[in-house]
Amino acid sequence: MITAVTTPAGNNAILKGITKEQAAQIKIPKKFISRKEEIYRDYLRLVDEHLADIVAERTDKMNELRDFAEALFIHPTHLSNVIKEHTGYHPCFFYEEKLLKLAKELLLDNKRSVADVAYLLTYDPSNFTKWFKSFEGITPTQFRRLHQQA
Repeated sequence: MITAVTTPAGNNAILKGITKEQAAQIKIPKKFISRKEEIYRDYLRLVDEHLADIVAERTDKMNELRDFAEALFIHPTHLSNVIKEHTGYHPCFFYEEKLLKLAKELLLDNKRSVADVAYLLTYDPSNFTKWFKSFEGITPTQFRRLHQQA
């Protein structure tokens, strides 16, 4: 028998071999659930801080997952597993989402060239264009033109 229950965090858990009545009696510790949420929030905070450092030119190195895990004093695999289990997405999804949002904001500033935006975000301009297009479906220059007309 397979029983699906909702945890206090709102996540669904599947329990094998027990009835719904037995599942209702199982208590999932809030500490366990809140630690996942804490890791997730701390990760997002670190990503935001890091991207702010990039824009302010306090660093010229793009962090990797292991750098964020080190700052949280956990193993990179554990960070990845916890975030994926908690949200359903790999940590890179959130990192790239925030980086793409930042790139769009920077591209809307006509004082910066596309190459300047690329260098600021630690990319080679051609790689930045490929990266941006893979997520947005258009090149940074096309994005800029599209939003200047609007």
